[in-house]
Amino acid sequence: MQCDYFDRGVCRSCTLMGQPYADQVLDKEIRTRELLHDAVEAAGGPGAVAWLPAVTSPESAYRNKAKMVVGGTVQQPTVGILDHRQRGVDLRHCGICTPGIQRALPVLAEFIADTGLIPYDVAARRGELKFVLVTESPDGELMVRFVLRSEGQLPRLRQRLDGLRAVLPEAVVVTANLLPEHKAVTEGDREVVLTEQETLPMRFGAVTMHLRPQSFFQTNTHVAAELYAQATAWIDEVSPSSMWDLYCGVGGFALHAARPGRAVTGIETSREAIRSAKQSAREAGLQDVRFAADDATEHALRARPGTTPGLVLVNPPRRGIGEALSTWLEASDVEHVVYSSCNPVTLAKDLARMPSLRLRRVRVLDMFPQTGHLEAVTLLSRA
Repeated sequence: MQCDYFDRGVCRSCTLMGQPYADQVLDKEIRTRELLHDAVEAAGGPGAVAWLPAVTSPESAYRNKAKMVVGGTVQQPTVGILDHRQRGVDLRHCGICTPGIQRALPVLAEFIADTGLIPYDVAARRGELKFVLVTESPDGELMVRFVLRSEGQLPRLRQRLDGLRAVLPEAVVVTANLLPEHKAVTEGDREVVLTEQETLPMRFGAVTMHLRPQSFFQTNTHVAAELYAQATAWIDEVSPSSMWDLYCGVGGFALHAARPGRAVTGIETSREAIRSAKQSAREAGLQDVRFAADDATEHALRARPGTTPGLVLVNPPRRGIGEALSTWLEASDVEHVVYSSCNPVTLAKDLARMPSLRLRRVRVLDMFPQTGHLEAVTLLSRA
């Protein structure tokens, strides 16, 4: 992939830009194999572990969510990042964003200028509009979120909403997020939905997930579909009668793995994500799937003897599942674990704490082309 922003030194966020894509994927596979070396040896050596071919991604136009800092001036706003002096750098034509987002960003920049939304000046701590966040669904619909310092701009946004949707009809969900504090976060706790529609449907074949404004979703739609398919295939192979999906987000793994007679429980701390997951399960008519807002580790530690499932799927943030949950899994009678990780370093540490759960299958998925980040999904079975 070629990127003018990278070539000009304007943006270096994609650290592998310019490196042949096949080499990027190979390096990620090699790094994952090196980090999981001890787990492979504990499982009985390379012959005991199946390494499936890596799942690749389109090199460009893959990212379904853009988190753009708004800078510049009212007349000439920038949407992109901040430079070392905290000045706005415009990246409205960023090539890793999906086509729908690439079309939307220039429209949104013009809307910001026409509406008179004052970009937030980080250095001076003045202004109103901090970020614009855009997510595209597999169907090409958009969720647009304006992150504001205060409620003062809400009347203006409401007044101009019809005009925005006239030039950007794909924007089916538009919100204002309120972030009054000056701190290094992207969004605040309060969300004001400006449209009648509150969720963005994310359709993956027969499964539709509902994405709410403050819910996590995989950033690469193509690779996410492959990830759900791979995990589901392994789950169906071992065929547990019950399973937990911990760190379930909006329920992607749980909804894909649901089968008649299989009791599925999804656990996630975000109440907004759980609302979405429950809505998806209800609309799909899934009787044996339940979701609850709870801490994944606390949920496991409270489990009574005889109530643990046959399989646990974990999809934690970069920090991994940690000592408490991995120790609990090691001591439990759970027969199988599917571990989806965005950080093979913490994956390796967690596997070392679960020696009775042997590594059986591994697959690297290139969720983040042009960067050093990756997703690795593994199947563990009790020795």
